[in-house]
Amino acid sequence: MEENIDNRNDDRNEDDLYEHHNIIAKPGQVPLRVDKFLMNFIENATRNKIQQAAKDGSVFVNDVAVKSNYKVKPNDVVRVLFAHPPYENLLTPENIPLDIVYEDDALLVVNKPAGMVVHPGHGNYSGTLINALIYHFDNLPNNSSDRPGLVHRIDKDTSGLLVVAKTEEAMTHLSRQFFNKTSQREYLAIVWGAMSENEGTIEGNIGRHPQNRLQNTVFVGDEADRGKPAVTHYKVLEQLGYVTLASCRLETGRTHQIRVHMKYIGHTLFNDARYGGDRILKGTTFTKYKQFVDNCFKVLPRQALHARTLGFIHPVTGEKLFFEAPIPEDMQQCIERWRKYAKNQLES
Repeated sequence: MEENIDNRNDDRNEDDLYEHHNIIAKPGQVPLRVDKFLMNFIENATRNKIQQAAKDGSVFVNDVAVKSNYKVKPNDVVRVLFAHPPYENLLTPENIPLDIVYEDDALLVVNKPAGMVVHPGHGNYSGTLINALIYHFDNLPNNSSDRPGLVHRIDKDTSGLLVVAKTEEAMTHLSRQFFNKTSQREYLAIVWGAMSENEGTIEGNIGRHPQNRLQNTVFVGDEADRGKPAVTHYKVLEQLGYVTLASCRLETGRTHQIRVHMKYIGHTLFNDARYGGDRILKGTTFTKYKQFVDNCFKVLPRQALHARTLGFIHPVTGEKLFFEAPIPEDMQQCIERWRKYAKNQLES
């Protein structure tokens, strides 16, 4: 039987390496090759890259370098170490235009386009909102995760409004508002299916999906403690045949919250590839309908989610501020196509 501990690296000094990933296997972990195990945790990583990292002596389990065929067991501590710092920590200013909705000495409000990552991470080390911010603004305060200016975030393929702190005072004050749920945030979403209730509230603790670590999911009942409390209020704005245009108001701010909560109640976001919304989930089997939906996917090549409004108290003046970002062109075109389709269905 092949030994899967890599003895070539016993003389490596871990103090000279930088930790890029640190994952503790669950107590119920079924034995699984470390390369497959890491695939579930590291976004955008390929199995070949993980295997090469193991071959280079960069994958450690319980502080021992291992080969890619090592079987991860319950409670194993799996770490990926490299000779260079994580690229997301090496922030480089980049001259990227910003759509600034409002700015003063304490803060600014930005309308982020779909496709822009908010902060550097695995596979996205440049072209992010932070790269743009540190080019245009000096001495932005770090948040608790050492990310300059960021008070909150929205997903890469979600468009819309973000507030950025320019001073330590503003960072503290605004972060407290988001933590205490006193900020106002409303999103527009196109979801699959006709929603039966005109409005409602979704409550369900959100945590990492146990099988697909790139997704989050809702945990209820005896498993509720595996997630964090999350509350989303929704309201139907327009029924568009096999999809619905809805307004979603966040009471909490969990990762992928609207995407996860909407899937949980059977209304996955339109063209949300990560959660299965990039397939036809409602409608007919006619070829013509399939072509129509495919064209909608091409018009809106991302999840149909837009952070339309943002409200908060100004950290210095105490004034109530409220901002609204227009629906972006790709989402507007998709809405109009479904509106026309629904009208034709009613008339036929």
